[in-house]
Amino acid sequence: MFTGIIETLGSVRHIKKYAGNVEFGVECNFLHELVLGQSIAHNGVCLTVTHLFDDYYTVTAIDETLNKTNLGALKVGEYINLERCMPASGRFDGHIVQGHVDCTGICKSVSEENGSWEFEFIYSDKKHITISKGSICINGVSLTVVNSTDDSFSVAIIPYTFEHTNFKNIKSGSSVNLEFDVIGKYIQKIMAK
Repeated sequence: MFTGIIETLGSVRHIKKYAGNVEFGVECNFLHELVLGQSIAHNGVCLTVTHLFDDYYTVTAIDETLNKTNLGALKVGEYINLERCMPASGRFDGHIVQGHVDCTGICKSVSEENGSWEFEFIYSDKKHITISKGSICINGVSLTVVNSTDDSFSVAIIPYTFEHTNFKNIKSGSSVNLEFDVIGKYIQKIMAK
């Protein structure tokens, strides 16, 4: 389980395709603390550490993950948001994030708002919902929804988040990973019955 509080930006070192899978080599500043089999959220996608090297580690994404997320579009040298699993004694500074991306969204617009930024996103998977002042996870970042419609929502990004995540690289037309609030998903399923 994650909280959506990004620890650091990782850099994609290599991308190797084999069968229906893709191996990503990732450089990061907490490499020396990692162990094989550990789960790390990469742009919000929970992936398992498969190999450890002196200056990078590897993870593997299967075909379903590549089809449901923006990981298949990554390029060598790009920065991704990284978060290790929350320890049992840790704080919930964000919200409950599983690392299971529901779908991708597209950035519709970015506007500067007197020292912060407002990002608007659209998504086509209508079974998911957002609510104003509810939680959403974008590329692994826990955020509060500002405005919400049936297929779009906006979030406000403060300078700290802008500088310490890959939000600074998101522009109109960029694809992002979306994980909708798990409590909302359970309530929605119960109400549908």
